Order: sequence, then C-alpha cells, then structure tokens
Amino acid sequence: MGVFTHESQETSAIPPARLFKALVLDSNNLIQKVLPQAIKSTEIIEGNGGPGTIKKITFGEASKYKYAKHRIDALDPENCTYSFSVIEGDALTDIASVSTEMKFVASPDGGSIMKSNTKYQTKGDFQLKEEQVQATIDKAAGHLKAVEAYLLAHPDLYS
Repeated sequence: MGVFTHESQETSAIPPARLFKALVLDSNNLIQKVLPQAIKSTEIIEGNGGPGTIKKITFGEASKYKYAKHRIDALDPENCTYSFSVIEGDALTDIASVSTEMKFVASPDGGSIMKSNTKYQTKGDFQLKEEQVQATIDKAAGHLKAVEAYLLAHPDLYS
C-alpha cells in the first residue's frame, strides 16, 4: 500500500466566503444545477451537514463513474476550511481512500485562492500516475470555473 500526496491551488475572481458558501455549504444544490452533466444528484445519507456527515454523489452522463460517498471530516465556515474523504465508490478500485483538505483564502485582487492537499492511499502495489491525478485536478478546475461563471452572472447569490 502506498501514499501519494498532491497539493494544488486554483484562483477565482469570487471572494473566499462567497465561493466557500457556494462550493462547500450549498454544493448539494448548486453543483448539479451548474454542472448537470457531471453531477446528477447529491444527497445526505447520514448526519446533519457537519463533520461525520456522509454524502452520496451520483455522477452525470459525462462521468465514467456512477457514484461516490464522501464523509465530511472537518468544516469551518468562519475560516473557509473543509476536509472530506471519499469512503466508497466505483472510482476506488485500486485506491483504498482519498482525503482532501481545502482552504479558501483572499487573493490580492479581491478574489480567492483555493488551496487543496489530497492524499491518495493505494491498494497493494498499485502505482498512481501523476497524469491520473492531473486529470482529476483539471476536471475540478473546470468545475470551479463553471461555478465562478455562474456566480459572476448571479451577483446576489451567496452574498
């Protein structure tokens, strides 16, 4: 079993608190509205939305996967931090677990920087390739830009 860690950051024109509200606190509603081809539905199957909550994400037609279950490990809206673990899903064939920590911070231009640190724990002697991780990062960056465009078009949302 191996561990692969990847750090990344993405920038947005949206201030951190507003972006956090949209991407984290209201993701169950917003993401499937903005990206229906990627996310068909998100439902809380256990918990109240705080740490320990388990969400089932059903992917849309554009995904090669059907679903994933996420467990919220930490949630701090005041400091715009969030961490979660993927605990089940058809994408976890060679991966035992995926844990991500996210922090949204202000950028000098009034927008935000979303910093993430993801740890992949693989099964057996499976070797996770950098290009596989980069493809996931690129997809997430595309989702972020779609949400950013939606928020720019709807300036009153999550204000």
